[in-house]
Amino acid sequence: MKSLKLLFTFILTGAFLGSCTTVFEDNFIENEISLEEVVSNYDLWYVDYHRTIGNGDIPFVAKAFTLSFLDGVLYANNNIADIGFTGNGLGIDVGTYDTYTGLLETRHDLDGRNDFEVTITSNNEIRLYNYRQNVTYFLIGYQTNTFDYDKLFYENIEYFLQEYQAWEKTSTTGGVPNAFDLENYLQFTPENTTTFYSSQDNFGTQIANINWSYVGDYEVFDVTGFEDLKILTLNYDGGDIEEFELSVINDGKISLYNIESETTYVFNGRGFVQYLKTDASEKSAKSIVRNSNRKRTKIVRKTKIRRNLK
Repeated sequence: MKSLKLLFTFILTGAFLGSCTTVFEDNFIENEISLEEVVSNYDLWYVDYHRTIGNGDIPFVAKAFTLSFLDGVLYANNNIADIGFTGNGLGIDVGTYDTYTGLLETRHDLDGRNDFEVTITSNNEIRLYNYRQNVTYFLIGYQTNTFDYDKLFYENIEYFLQEYQAWEKTSTTGGVPNAFDLENYLQFTPENTTTFYSSQDNFGTQIANINWSYVGDYEVFDVTGFEDLKILTLNYDGGDIEEFELSVINDGKISLYNIESETTYVFNGRGFVQYLKTDASEKSAKSIVRNSNRKRTKIVRKTKIRRNLK
């Protein structure tokens, strides 16, 4: 996430879609618009997973934050961290695709072939329906230079927290002394979106040697009136509860403001986890490659009112 720029309007480029009706077959017949033109008109298609309809599942779609269709090649951003940089913003090459009249055929490197009926729902939005799984996905189109990075990070903050093996505290500012001052590491595991671990090990400890002494459940809340702020609660198994205002500084750094003690902590991500990187030769020194079963689920958050104004 380069710098946080609040871009909360959808880009309505691609004038040829302006007169489209909702059914693609009608578009094709009346306006002679090809499906290839539709899917390649935008660099990135954000998978608005929270609007998914149906109980079925297409794994590569559920794992992706964005999909791209370019000259027969299917790209996906399966990580939030480093988005905008990986593959010049398109992500990684995950397969191929073909387009027919209203039908998108994908051949994913791991998931194999899947067909989708395509419907245009607005100037920059399409709907993909897979009849075998009876599942519908909604995709919102962007260009790489106008992509809403804030929206991606904050709508999927739970997954961003999972993309590092550990979060190491790098600074503490203000506030009164409290028990959390001793916590130097946090971890949010990819197996689910509710479990966290913490450690008081010394700074600079190798990730593999960190003793995760504490465990509990966590929850993220939306904040009334704020799009770029969340509330994070850590519910330790021992009964302690810590509540923070959570904000993203960049794609490897977060800020936690302890609401009770009025202390601000900055945590840096360590051990970046690259999901679904198929070419082991491209594995970087800073990352770990996982072809895990991590996928997005519908997240319905509760909302809180901000208590303290810094």
